[in-house]
Amino acid sequence: MASQTIEFQAKMFLFDLNNSAKEHWFRTDEAWEIILATADEKSVLEKKYYPTISAKVLPEILAELFELIKKKLVMIVSDPEKKLDTKTVIKNHLQYLIAFNPQRQRS
Repeated sequence: MASQTIEFQAKMFLFDLNNSAKEHWFRTDEAWEIILATADEKSVLEKKYYPTISAKVLPEILAELFELIKKKLVMIVSDPEKKLDTKTVIKNHLQYLIAFNPQRQRS
């Protein structure tokens, strides 16, 4: 059941990314950066970059969802990202999965 929920949330997040990329006319050389963030970090990123896509996710599934989305986007999952678990997510107060394009800063 939990894996179905994670899979569904990943599909919904990827759907939002795809729609936003089309809506904002992303070029083929532009890509999303996917990170985990606290509420404060999310706020800073949303003020600095446009567009951003974010999802508040339960800590129990955040690390697994993050890894699944990066795999589906064929992004490299670094060693520290592979070591993420629920305990680390809770300890670091990570609540959000955020996507942004580092090339598109707000002016």
